[in-house]
Amino acid sequence: MREFWDKLPRDQRIVLMMGAVALVLGLFVQFVAFPIYDARERTKRSIAANEKVLQQLGPLWTEHRILKEGAQAVQQILARRPGNFTLFSYLEKKTGEAGVKQNLKYINPSKASVSGSYEEISVDLKLEKITLNQLVNFLYVVESREDLIALRKIAVAKAKDEPEYLNATIQVATFQNPKGEPAAPGAARR
Repeated sequence: MREFWDKLPRDQRIVLMMGAVALVLGLFVQFVAFPIYDARERTKRSIAANEKVLQQLGPLWTEHRILKEGAQAVQQILARRPGNFTLFSYLEKKTGEAGVKQNLKYINPSKASVSGSYEEISVDLKLEKITLNQLVNFLYVVESREDLIALRKIAVAKAKDEPEYLNATIQVATFQNPKGEPAAPGAARR
């Protein structure tokens, strides 16, 4: 190989050296520079995509935390309830407290439905010939955030035979653990 090189004229040696340099540069660009540049661009695009995902996950994470805290609060409320709690008996007691027990026409439990980890139960009741003040007092005593009792529906109409009185049909709802499931572990009952 050395003999071949020595026999070549100087111009051809320069051309061959420039070709070799160009070949080495071409190989370097093809196999080193372009892959590094492509990897860098892919990394930039990946970072941008992941930043978008993180921006979307931030509010979702906050919402998840709020929902989880709410579920824990519900579980604590359910654990505080006596083991024999029923919405039906709760409402009978509250009609007495509000002084409208004599106006109670009926209390009918509605069909329970499972909502997530809890069973939602509701009761329909009708109060007849009550005053607006009695209705407001009853609604005030019945609805309880601490006991997880909420008004779902209410329909109020004037009594037909005595227009100074009202008739009210009310649906009250609450949550409970599904039948047969105990309260949260470690939660004390009152």
